Amino acid sequence: MTVSPSVAENSPTPSTAAGLRAGAAGGTRSATDAHPDVELIGVTKRFGDVVAVDRMNLSIPASSFTSLLGPSGCGKTTTLRMIAGFEQPTEGEILLAGRPIAGVPPYQRNVNTVFQHYALFPHMDVAQNVGYGLRQRKVAKAEEQRRVGEALELVRLGGYAKRRTWEMSGGQQQRVALARALVNHPTVLLLDEPLGALDLKLRKEMQLELKALQQEVGITFVYVTHDQEEALTMSDVIVVMRDGLVQQMGGPSDLYEQPRNRFVADFIGSSNFIAGTIASSDGDDRVTISSERGLTLHGRITDRSASPAIGDTVTVVVRPERLEVAAGDAATATGWTAVAGRINQGTYLGDQTEYRVHTDQAGELIVRLQNTMGANIGQSLGPGDPVVVRWREEANLVLVA
Repeated sequence: MTVSPSVAENSPTPSTAAGLRAGAAGGTRSATDAHPDVELIGVTKRFGDVVAVDRMNLSIPASSFTSLLGPSGCGKTTTLRMIAGFEQPTEGEILLAGRPIAGVPPYQRNVNTVFQHYALFPHMDVAQNVGYGLRQRKVAKAEEQRRVGEALELVRLGGYAKRRTWEMSGGQQQRVALARALVNHPTVLLLDEPLGALDLKLRKEMQLELKALQQEVGITFVYVTHDQEEALTMSDVIVVMRDGLVQQMGGPSDLYEQPRNRFVADFIGSSNFIAGTIASSDGDDRVTISSERGLTLHGRITDRSASPAIGDTVTVVVRPERLEVAAGDAATATGWTAVAGRINQGTYLGDQTEYRVHTDQAGELIVRLQNTMGANIGQSLGPGDPVVVRWREEANLVLVA
């Protein structure tokens, strides 16, 4: 497989990207346009007795890269299909650039969709595949050639116009599918797990390319994925879904650092969970928790709209990379939490080593240590070895829900 060149070396020319931006805007939108590109208002979708999407209210900002993230069956693809027009809402309203689109067929909506399976025509060359939608719209031949050339330059396939798609790698075929979607100058580009068929290394390369492409053209991307790392890598905004409901919406760092509930904390990254009750509060967002196993913890409440009272049950979240493994006793220094334990299992992950440590006070804790060139206590630990796991109090995230 050919390794793709870097984005910096092969980024589209300003005129090409500007042309796509102007086309997507139809020459009428401005940077001060108050309307979000996509808005769902009280949208519900039922399939018989199954509620796939439940009273969704969602506003997707113009020119953003927004990901719908969640496990299989959470409603993210159904939401995408309703925006595209392949499904109709049972209740509620969908607006595209401020305009209701109820009853508007897919081919009349200014959106294009890229799927995991590219659906390229094997009997057509690359240019013919990319220009297919333009021919359906009866665009003049000269205009078709110009726009196809622009789109291919944008996805760094300028010299591939006459190539047959079946002669190309998976990553190149994905770029052809993207060019075919972008050539129509959509207001919104919908992407339904488009990288799922690629191998890991190529998928990571394409994640960076997609983000760079979106920033170049300024078109709103709505991306469906179940891969939290993929969403964190590319997105300006992530919408976490479960059972047809939006659990939380925000930027990658917001969701990682301030999850609102246990599902979000568990789905975005890895977490250690310690159950307890609120023993005291400083009146702000910081509380003291007594765990079920007698450990005293200090932390901050991640959902500032919550108003827990003393005695309420809460869950403390600690990310594995925030923990340290140390030798010695478990005496607690000011501003730190420390518990004694023994190594259950160690797994070498290349740049990191992951340990599962049994502790009496906090149950099993997952610890991730960065592998460095120098001495690292974690590199010599084995099952049964006694250790002390410690972490700063600032790492304690307190979930009320």
